[in-house]
Amino acid sequence: MPYQMKVDGMAEISELLEKMDKEAPGIAAQALYEGAGIMSAEIRKGAETIRTAPFKYAREGERLPSPEEKEIILQAGAGIAKFDKGGTEVNTSVGYRASGYADLNGKTKPIPLIVNAVNSGTSFMKKQPFIRKAANSGSPKAMAAMKAKIEKAFEDMNK
Repeated sequence: MPYQMKVDGMAEISELLEKMDKEAPGIAAQALYEGAGIMSAEIRKGAETIRTAPFKYAREGERLPSPEEKEIILQAGAGIAKFDKGGTEVNTSVGYRASGYADLNGKTKPIPLIVNAVNSGTSFMKKQPFIRKAANSGSPKAMAAMKAKIEKAFEDMNK
């Protein structure tokens, strides 16, 4: 005795899956951009907490960043790198890598050098790891925002 099976709506499901396949990279990029924006704002908040002291020459690990160094970091702001889209992945980074140069005490210095000196410390400056702290506090917020963006996009697609 042969069995028969009748399924309604398979064409609609197939159409929805094709649409999801086409739109997934764009949705992922939108969500990533939103998450990167949140991380950039968290890094800026972290930079505002940098402790400073007027510039002085100091011995090993004694000096804090000068107010001028902090202002350079705040003015530069953490940027969002161009998206790297490869197959099913979309990647970016947030930081000061391409932020340029600034004048510090009459000398032109790369901004990433100033940021790294403050963040990681030097032989003469105490470290203040504001980027790591911002990443730790901002990651859950960014992930939640990205997840919400993706879920909303797929809900809208399902309607």
